[in-house]
Amino acid sequence: MGLNVRYRAVLVKLERRNTNILMRYSNFYKDALLNDIIPFWEKNSLDKVDGGYFSCLDNQGKVYDTDKFMWLQARQAWIFSMLYGEVEQNSTWLNIAKSGIDFIVKNGMDGEGNFYFSTTRSGSALVQPYNIFTDCFAAMALCQYGKVSGDEESLILAEKTYQNIRKRSSSPKGIYEKNTGGRQLKSFALPMILANLVLELEGILKKEEVNEVLENIVHDIMYGFLDKETGLIFESVRPDGTHDDSFEGRLINPGHGLEAMWFVIDIAARNNDKKLIEKAVNTIIHILEYAWDNKYGGIYYFMDVRGKPPLQLEHDQKLWWVHLEALIALAKAYECTKDKSVFDWFQKVHNYAWTHFSDQENGEWFGYLNREGKIHLNLKGGKWKGCFHTPRAMYQCWKSFEGVGL
Repeated sequence: MGLNVRYRAVLVKLERRNTNILMRYSNFYKDALLNDIIPFWEKNSLDKVDGGYFSCLDNQGKVYDTDKFMWLQARQAWIFSMLYGEVEQNSTWLNIAKSGIDFIVKNGMDGEGNFYFSTTRSGSALVQPYNIFTDCFAAMALCQYGKVSGDEESLILAEKTYQNIRKRSSSPKGIYEKNTGGRQLKSFALPMILANLVLELEGILKKEEVNEVLENIVHDIMYGFLDKETGLIFESVRPDGTHDDSFEGRLINPGHGLEAMWFVIDIAARNNDKKLIEKAVNTIIHILEYAWDNKYGGIYYFMDVRGKPPLQLEHDQKLWWVHLEALIALAKAYECTKDKSVFDWFQKVHNYAWTHFSDQENGEWFGYLNREGKIHLNLKGGKWKGCFHTPRAMYQCWKSFEGVGL
């Protein structure tokens, strides 16, 4: 498979057990989650003095900066809460989750309940609450932790934060918005994250509100941002859904499109909507066929739909989260369709990702590769990468293949 030594050995061991290939993949991702990814963060990220987590970790897991980013605090608290609820009622995991929740609640908000982007190690605010995306992850973490721990105050704050998000959703960045209004575009990031957020908060929101919001979001994604002609998800469109010939209007973010499609699959499965599942799966394949680097392998980070030079200088880098979202999307797509072409794509992305991102010596994944697939930044965490995409993907792939492999 072209994987690193440790994981090649894991697959060989699984093959000897005469398990079918789907269960081999399921066990492979389970092993990666529980014996590689989670131990790395348990060992290296916990701030035992001030609470919460360090996310700026070098390749060996050593802390190189102590600033704390609220969205990464929330994401890690969500991961350990989810593991406690879905995998094992391990008190260590619950305590780790509580450490993050306590830090967020104590230090993460301004007087109006908006979440800062970052703080110092001890919790002094550094960056103002300049958009609502940190709030979205905070609401997810508070809700998940409240559910598994029985902490009613966390559930109340999660619902309150959600309502605050809804009030601010028409202008996600508020006074920090750079756009003067001269070009009216709506961003795909908001409906994408709301799709996941509402699913996460389903147990504490009214059923009618959940159904209405999800219906509107799916319609916006699949009939507003999904382009009929190309089969691609655009990152920004005009309010009427047409395309603007500008850097922003031509931008394709393959990772966002792939992540959104597995959210849509989850929503469609919830409603037993087979046509929506089929449309989402087709979109996953369209995105991968368009965004795959046929020379060096891997998925491009950003693309210009007309082939013009992208604005982002990092456009041709290969990022960990993009490939992880592709793996989840393909695993869920195969779980729903049993389509061989989907499985072939899964194996293709799997082989590339485990060959290039996984660190067999120190654990976890590198986050940033250049176009050729060589390590671009020798770190395991920072301002944008934390304990979230990698463990979430390991869990989702484990469970998707377990579902079809039994």
